[in-house]
Amino acid sequence: MAFYAYLLRCSDGSFYAGHTDDLESRIAQHERGVIPGYTAARRPLALVWSESFGTRDEALAAERRIKGWSRAKKLALIDGDWERMRMLARNRQGS
Repeated sequence: MAFYAYLLRCSDGSFYAGHTDDLESRIAQHERGVIPGYTAARRPLALVWSESFGTRDEALAAERRIKGWSRAKKLALIDGDWERMRMLARNRQGS
């Protein structure tokens, strides 16, 4: 069984990070507004990034990391710009 971390772009331009074991079903739930909270009031939504993991703990850890990232780093992740992600990580550490 695979587990996924994912990133949604909301209608207001903000991002929402989550994790699940059924990506298609979870995205559909978000789009229908049946999951109360952040995304319910910010539809329509677009899936902009996802990655599969071997365990739920790994997917949850990825979700938590992403939630702590700046908008710029989330955009670099979406773009697959690993060099910019490294630069943003170094800048955040004060190096």
